Amino acid sequence: MSSRRIQIDLAAQSLSLLEGGELLCSYPISSALNGPGEVEGSGCTPRGRHRIRIKIGAGQPENAVFVGRRATDELYSPALAASHPQRDWVLCRILWLTGLEPGRNRGGRVDSLRRYIYIHGCPDSEPMGVPRSHGCIRMRNRDLLALFEQVDAGMPVDIR
Repeated sequence: MSSRRIQIDLAAQSLSLLEGGELLCSYPISSALNGPGEVEGSGCTPRGRHRIRIKIGAGQPENAVFVGRRATDELYSPALAASHPQRDWVLCRILWLTGLEPGRNRGGRVDSLRRYIYIHGCPDSEPMGVPRSHGCIRMRNRDLLALFEQVDAGMPVDIR
């Protein structure tokens, strides 16, 4: 899998998995409502070269709920959502990203890893193809499950 990479197109709200120059698959995403940007606390999606630092959630059910990168043993449902209306739902799997460009997305107030920037699942009720997140890249759970099996920690991720 060493020649595989992820390319995220913020304008198109899409994520593509590539091997060499060949497109393996593409999925709709939802990036930050506040648009692109790198500064901590901005609620923006960071741009530039990243890599997957760690894969989290292997073996968890499709609607597993995560808080602080740990499964809570809850399964997302409309009833659970109604009882916790302020939660930003992180579901299914997490691909935690780390920036590779010092001063742009690595180090100081622009560090993607310290900003907890993930590719993660979300409720099916959340729209894809439109910016709605708090900075992360949201995907449909079924799409993330498929992607998760095709990627490894260390894989390059380019966000444009």
